[in-house]
Amino acid sequence: MLLLDVPFLPDPDYVEFLATLQPSLHSVHFSLFLDNIPDGRYRSGNSPDFAGLACALARLPGPKKYGLLNSRFHHPRLYGDKAALQKITKALDTLLTAGTLHGIIFVDFYLLQALSGTSPEVASQLEAVPGVNCMLDSFAKVQAALGAIADTGFKPPAKLNLDRALNRSLADLKEISLACRKHLPGVRLTLLANEGCLDRCPFKLTHDAQIAMANTSLAANQTHAANRELGCIRELTAHPARLFKSPFIRPEDLHHYEGVVEVIKLCGRTLGSAFLQRVVRAYANRSYEGNLLNLMDTMEWLAKRLHVANEGLPADFFAKLASCGKNCRNCSYCRELLDKSATSLAFQLEDLRQ
Repeated sequence: MLLLDVPFLPDPDYVEFLATLQPSLHSVHFSLFLDNIPDGRYRSGNSPDFAGLACALARLPGPKKYGLLNSRFHHPRLYGDKAALQKITKALDTLLTAGTLHGIIFVDFYLLQALSGTSPEVASQLEAVPGVNCMLDSFAKVQAALGAIADTGFKPPAKLNLDRALNRSLADLKEISLACRKHLPGVRLTLLANEGCLDRCPFKLTHDAQIAMANTSLAANQTHAANRELGCIRELTAHPARLFKSPFIRPEDLHHYEGVVEVIKLCGRTLGSAFLQRVVRAYANRSYEGNLLNLMDTMEWLAKRLHVANEGLPADFFAKLASCGKNCRNCSYCRELLDKSATSLAFQLEDLRQ
C-alpha cells in the first residue's frame, strides 16, 4: 500500500484535517521556521512560533516527522559558526525531546558534517534523509549518498527520496528499486508526485542556487522574474503543451507504482492550507475532478490561465507519457491533448483583501 509524505503547516484547521488521514500518512515534512535555518524554499515573511510548531506536530502521533534543512547551499561562514550551529542543534533537540522529530531532510553535505560535529548526541538520534534535490537517479548515487552519511554521526535514512525524473522512466525506476530491495532491505523509496517542474529542468540547479543566495542575503529574490523572462514560465507560456512532459504523477495513476516504491511525496507548503488540503485529499482518494494544474506546486501561475480537465484526460495518458521518446518534433500527442482537454481562462485580478 502506498502511503503519503505531506507538507506540514502548524495551521489548526490543516492539522485537524491531517489527523483524520493518519492511516494514509507515512510522514510529514516541515520548515523549522528559524531565522538561521534556511530550507529549499524562499522565505516569504511571517514565521510561526517554534513552540507552536512542536505542539501542532504532537497532534499527529502516527506519521514520522522530518525537519527541512534542504537548502542547496549555505553561506560558507555558517559551517564554522559555532553559535549558529548550536542554535540549529538546540532546535532539533527541542523537537526530539518533545517526541516530534525523527530526522532531517538535507541537501548540503557540508552542513550535515558541521551539525554532526557540533552535537554528536543530537545527530545520533536523527535520520539524515537526502532531499529530492540530491537527484538520486541511480543506485550508484544512492550508495554514494549513504556512504557520505555513514561518515557522520547521523543515523542512516529509513527512506530515500528518488529523483523526480524517474517518475516517467519506469525501467530505470524498477532497476533502482530492485537494487535497493536487495542491498537496503527495509528502506522505503519515495517519489515526488506534484511538483510540476519541466522535464529534467535545465534551470533547476541555478534556480535552487538563486533561492539559497536570497535566503542567505547574498542576493535579492529575483527567481520569479528570471523564470518569467528567461526560464520555465517563459517556456510554458510559449509552449503550454509542454506541461504534459513534466514528470508529475496524477492521483489516478498511483497504482502503477505499487510494489516499486512505498511512499508518494507531495509538495506545495508555501501555497497555504487550502491548496494542501485539496492536494492531499486528491492523492489520498486517488481521484480528482477539476483543473489538473490546481494540484501542481510550481504551476499555480498557469492554473490561473488554463484549465486542464483532469477527469477528461484519456485512459492511455500514463502509458503514452511513460513511454515517451521525447521526439517532440515528430509527435503531436501533447499538442492534441492540450486542444482536447484544456480551455483558456479569462484574466481576473487577484483579491488581496484580508
